[in-house]
Amino acid sequence: MTTDEILDLLEERFPNAECELYHQNAFQLIVAVVLSAQTTDQSVNRVTPALFERYPDAGTMAMADVKAVEGYIKTIGLYHNKSRMIIGLAQSLMEHFQGEVPSSMKDLTSLSGVGRKTANVVRSVWFDIPALAVDTHVERISKRLGLAKVQDSVETVETKLKRKIKRERWNRAHHLFIFFGRYMCTARNPQCEGCPFVSFCKKDKLEAYRKTKG
Repeated sequence: MTTDEILDLLEERFPNAECELYHQNAFQLIVAVVLSAQTTDQSVNRVTPALFERYPDAGTMAMADVKAVEGYIKTIGLYHNKSRMIIGLAQSLMEHFQGEVPSSMKDLTSLSGVGRKTANVVRSVWFDIPALAVDTHVERISKRLGLAKVQDSVETVETKLKRKIKRERWNRAHHLFIFFGRYMCTARNPQCEGCPFVSFCKKDKLEAYRKTKG
């Protein structure tokens, strides 16, 4: 099955796949993505409305007290570190970009706490620049569908996906893979019955590899 055929089938199943993180501007999006590391979008969406009401932009967040920010996000994982990260991110924006979120990969990854995945999400979702962010769902789906090898790093998965998927479909593919991984091809107890890709799925091979890595 070609990558286009895979994406076409996913389009049929998830026509409304899109970013589920609450945001109203680029600053709120990049903060939400940083907060979403190792936790669910739903958990992040429960805390960000109040957080963004108190700190609506980089200027207000840059001056925030760590303990005060922790109070808003204490229900999500790693909130101690994440409080410092988003304040540092806001300070980087104020110091180098007049409080505005930049669009280039180089500038985005120069920000405190921002890696390739976060930068790719912002470029794709907010700026509509062709990008392919590889989060835990995208990585898992790519390896189960044989679009990457089980031992590939996140960076290698991104490179292979960009080579195999047409550039004009990168942004859409990101959301489709996330929805497939979030709502059907889950990490545990995936819904294999009725899956159109079960005949060539490499789930067992991926799980066996991960067990060898402890």
